[in-house]
Amino acid sequence: MNESKTDTYFTKSLAKCLVIRYSEDMYLAIDIGGTKTLVALFTDWGKIVKRFKFKTPRGSKRFVDELTTVLKNGFVRKSVKVVVVTIPGVVQKNYTVKFGNRDWPDLDLITPLKELFTCPIYFENDANLATLYEGSFYKGKTVFLTFSTGIGGGVVENGELLPESAKFEPGHKIYEYNGKKAEWEDIAAASALEKFYHVDMATDLRKKEVMEDVAKRMWLGLEDVISEYQPKTIILGGPMGKIFRRYAKYIPVSKGVKYVRPRRPLESPVYGCYFYAKTHAPKETKTKTKGGKKQKKEA
Repeated sequence: MNESKTDTYFTKSLAKCLVIRYSEDMYLAIDIGGTKTLVALFTDWGKIVKRFKFKTPRGSKRFVDELTTVLKNGFVRKSVKVVVVTIPGVVQKNYTVKFGNRDWPDLDLITPLKELFTCPIYFENDANLATLYEGSFYKGKTVFLTFSTGIGGGVVENGELLPESAKFEPGHKIYEYNGKKAEWEDIAAASALEKFYHVDMATDLRKKEVMEDVAKRMWLGLEDVISEYQPKTIILGGPMGKIFRRYAKYIPVSKGVKYVRPRRPLESPVYGCYFYAKTHAPKETKTKTKGGKKQKKEA
C-alpha cells in the first residue's frame, strides 16, 4: 500500500522535529549515589530526553568501566555544552576529595570524561545541587533534607545556596531513640527504616503506627534544624519525600515553619545538575559571516 501524502507530511515533520530536538544545546547530568547512579541528558529547556540508571558498584574501577560504557551508549554528543557530576562527598577545586559512602581514594573520573567530552566538566556535592534545585521554588530561608542512604541537605535563601550548606551535616548528630544512642541518619534515614522494618523499600511503608514512628524519628533532628537555622520552609526529600503525605501530618507543628514535599523526590540532584549546568555554560555571541549569515561563536 502506498503511503498517503498526509502520512508522508507527518513523517517528514516528525523527522525534522527530532533533528532539531537533538541538535540543540544539551546538558549531561551524572548523579552518583550510594545505591544507584543516574545519567540524564537534558535539553536546553530542561526536559530529559535520555536517561539510564544502574546500581553503583562497590569497586571504583568497575564503576568507571560501567559509567564509561553507559555514556558511550548514546550520551556522547557534540551538542553537549556542559557535563555536571554530583557526588555524595566533599568537593574542592572542582574535583572530589572524599566520597561519603565509598572508599575510593584512587578514583579518577576526570581522565575518562575528558576522553569522551570536550566541553566543561564540573563536580559538585549532590546535596548542594539538590538543595539549589528544590529550594529555588521558595522565598525566604529554606532547608532541604534528603532521607536516603543517609541524611544530608543544605540551606538556600531566595535561590542562593548559603555558606552554611558547606558544613550542613545534621545526619551525624547523636540522638537517643528507643533507649539507644545513634546518629540521626541511623535512626531516620530511608536505609535505617528499611532495616528496622525489614522491607526492601522505605516507600512501601504504609501503616498508621509506622508513619507515626517515622514522624517521631524525623522530629528528633528537625527540632534542632529549626532551632539552628530558623527556616520558613523545610523540604523533606529523598525516598521519604515520595511518601511525604503519609507521615507529614504526624510531625509536630512549629510556628512559622512549613513542611513540603519535593518536586522531584528521587531526582532532585540530577535536576540540580541541569540548573548548575545552565549557569556555567560557555556564553555565546552571534557574529555575521561575509555572506550575511549568522554564526554562533563562544565568548
